[in-house]
Amino acid sequence: MKVLFAGSPKSSAIILNSLSIGQFNIVGVISKPDKRSKRGGGKEQSPVSAEASRLGIPTFKPDLLDQSFQKEITSLEFDFIIVSAYGKILPEWLLNLPKVAPVNIHFSLLPNYRGASPIQAAILNNDKKTGVSVMKMSIGMDEGPVYCFHEQEILRSDHKIDLEKKLTSLCIKNLSSDLKKIFDNKLVPVEQNIREISYCAKIDKLSGRIDFRNEKTLAIFQKHKAFFEWPGLYFEKNNLAIKIHGLAEYDNNIDGPLDKMFKFISSGLAVKTNDTSIVITHLQFPGKRITPSLDAANSHAEFFEN
Repeated sequence: MKVLFAGSPKSSAIILNSLSIGQFNIVGVISKPDKRSKRGGGKEQSPVSAEASRLGIPTFKPDLLDQSFQKEITSLEFDFIIVSAYGKILPEWLLNLPKVAPVNIHFSLLPNYRGASPIQAAILNNDKKTGVSVMKMSIGMDEGPVYCFHEQEILRSDHKIDLEKKLTSLCIKNLSSDLKKIFDNKLVPVEQNIREISYCAKIDKLSGRIDFRNEKTLAIFQKHKAFFEWPGLYFEKNNLAIKIHGLAEYDNNIDGPLDKMFKFISSGLAVKTNDTSIVITHLQFPGKRITPSLDAANSHAEFFEN
């Protein structure tokens, strides 16, 4: 079976690698254009582009999926387009090119969490399970009928990176078999239930801002897990944005009710929330290194008093 693969992030690169060592002939890869590197003035490839280069697969990095790109890609023949977090909606002409089907791998149980941040959305909402949807693509964003689902339990300890790794492994475990069944007409896509549709919010740097007075403790913990690594959490105090790198539960039985907004205790910096209290175990001031909160007890005591 011949495959044209489209994707960009690390999880998609892992899926590409798994297909390349299986029964599939990857005839080409589409990924985001190289971006300016943070180190020096060079360019940085997406993880999928880097993996395709390593595997020796022809790679396309169009700025636009326009007529110029169409001329390049129509020279290829393939049974499937496999899309995994590419980052752009494919035009109709491209969806019509594969002999069998254009297939999207989406990390949610559709129609829940259509959009670009389904893993974060599941964690933010404290869901107990999520999964992988193997969908036949249509023009709309994540609107196509679904061939099959694979479910994944969400543990209380799972943060975004943990859950993404689990879903990637779940995908790899099942994708080859799923595609073979689609190829053999043994899987028929079923339309999504429009009554159950939900969408993901777009995540940016501001998504990680915490307003302790107006947010509940559980919601803050879920944000910490959902935005792990990026964009991370921060709060504003005395016109400074202070990053949060660790959180713990506040124990009223040990430390008693918190009588002010901020207070240093044995486990870190305790903070009042909208409903209870929470402990910041590690923090980072602008331009400084990450440090245990207790290290700031002496140097920044007055800062948190005022």
